Amino acid sequence: MSNKTLTRMDLTEAVFREVGLSRNDSSALVDAVLQHVSDALANGEQVKISSFGTFSVRDKNARIGRNPKTGEEVPISPRRVLTFRPSHLMKERVAEGNRSQD
Repeated sequence: MSNKTLTRMDLTEAVFREVGLSRNDSSALVDAVLQHVSDALANGEQVKISSFGTFSVRDKNARIGRNPKTGEEVPISPRRVLTFRPSHLMKERVAEGNRSQD
């Protein structure tokens, strides 16, 4: 399995090569898309990208957790968490990638 990480710069470079925008325009486009997605999630909206997956925010209630080292009970405060659910097409594509590396 590769240790490569896809970065914002990689996305900008892909837009530059595939779409033909200048590097500055490609960077601005990637930044604008990511900002729009971030803003929607921060507002509690769901973000669905067809053939990729769905990002959503869940509210988790306060609960009592346990420190695994000491066994001591610790209160966990309520919080919002980001979740991602991949589409069936994405799951299949990842599974195919796993099979081709075996």
